[in-house]
Amino acid sequence: MSKTTVTKEEALAYHAQFPAGKIGTSLTKFLTTPRDINTAYTPGVGAVCEEIMASHEKVYHYTGKGNLVGVVSNGTAVLGYGNIGPLAAKPVMEAKAMLFKHFAGIDAFDIEIDVTDPEEVIAFLKAIAPTFGALHLEDIKAPECFTIEEKVSKALDIPVMHDDQHATAIVVCAALLNALLVVNKELTQVQIVFSGAGASAIATAKLLLTLGVLPEQIILCDRQGVIRKDRAESNPIKEPFATDRPVHTLHDAVVDADVFIGLSSGNILMAESVKKMAKNPIIFGLSNPLPEIAYEAVMAARTDVVFATGRGDYPNQINNALAFPYLFRGALDVQATAINEAMKRAAVEAIQTLAHEEIPVIMRKYYGTNIHFGKTYLLPKVMDFRLLTHVATAVAQAAITSGVAQKAITAWESYKLELLARVNYPH
Repeated sequence: MSKTTVTKEEALAYHAQFPAGKIGTSLTKFLTTPRDINTAYTPGVGAVCEEIMASHEKVYHYTGKGNLVGVVSNGTAVLGYGNIGPLAAKPVMEAKAMLFKHFAGIDAFDIEIDVTDPEEVIAFLKAIAPTFGALHLEDIKAPECFTIEEKVSKALDIPVMHDDQHATAIVVCAALLNALLVVNKELTQVQIVFSGAGASAIATAKLLLTLGVLPEQIILCDRQGVIRKDRAESNPIKEPFATDRPVHTLHDAVVDADVFIGLSSGNILMAESVKKMAKNPIIFGLSNPLPEIAYEAVMAARTDVVFATGRGDYPNQINNALAFPYLFRGALDVQATAINEAMKRAAVEAIQTLAHEEIPVIMRKYYGTNIHFGKTYLLPKVMDFRLLTHVATAVAQAAITSGVAQKAITAWESYKLELLARVNYPH
């Protein structure tokens, strides 16, 4: 394990430092004189209210709505922990808000709700939408999360995205495309096995289909085994991926498979199964904090594996923080009404191609000098400040091209400089 490993005691001490937690609020205007108060509050604020009443789109000009994201969770599906409830989920949501601000200059409020009924969640999200420029849904369990996201997205004219589905899918797909380059295999020819058939796995499988994978290349496994056509299946989300191939268990499915993508739970893939995979297999064990198989176990089983986890203390961390801050940054900056497939594919390509570039000298203090695209470097590092300009720009351009943008950007080089001015990027 690397020097970035953090102990439980260190994590607890970090969060408990005064003030407790990880986010707060700050003022964006001066408030030092009586005149400032009269301008910011009554009577001055009334003029602003009148302007917005007359023309609702002016809310983006006079308030922080256009740079504010609501991070909403009911804590029913926290990765690696499951249904731990809204209170225990709050540290994760605070972290999301922290990453939005630090990496993309986006203000975010974390909102933990003690609601599990999908229709109640939908009603809540629709009710709070006037506050925000976008809604970021997190750690809401499947299959409810699919219905919630779909219905809320259709009802609102702001981007709504379930991060566990789409940001995860974007980063997994970018990593897979690069891993396939490393092992010299074609996306349209490999056999892919998923452990897990929840939100992240389904979204990743769907995004792979848009990138050219055929349904027959994919096998999905849930707790009951392989999702098969002859199995009674009550979840329509899983049905498109049902197979009639003669496999019934995860361990059957991985025999001769080229790719294993774990989005399920820890320690369920056996080393003996890894040995039965195809030559130069790609294994993504993404359950946190325990991956589907330990890094050490994989390396002991065979040496030709390209391996990635969701952890930051091993090579090739697949972290959705590579995607979501910049996906929302680009969407907000063109006042997109949605985050669509074109924007997701643009993010995949931007993240994938950035890993092929040499990292800046200033970043080598974190990651060392021997870091180049290859088996142990499939993705940009989370601290790579270039993600902001590369991904946000690609997303904004895709939003404009695909017709969901309400605001145009034409001076793209100036836009990139404006992006960097929003954050404390290394010079």
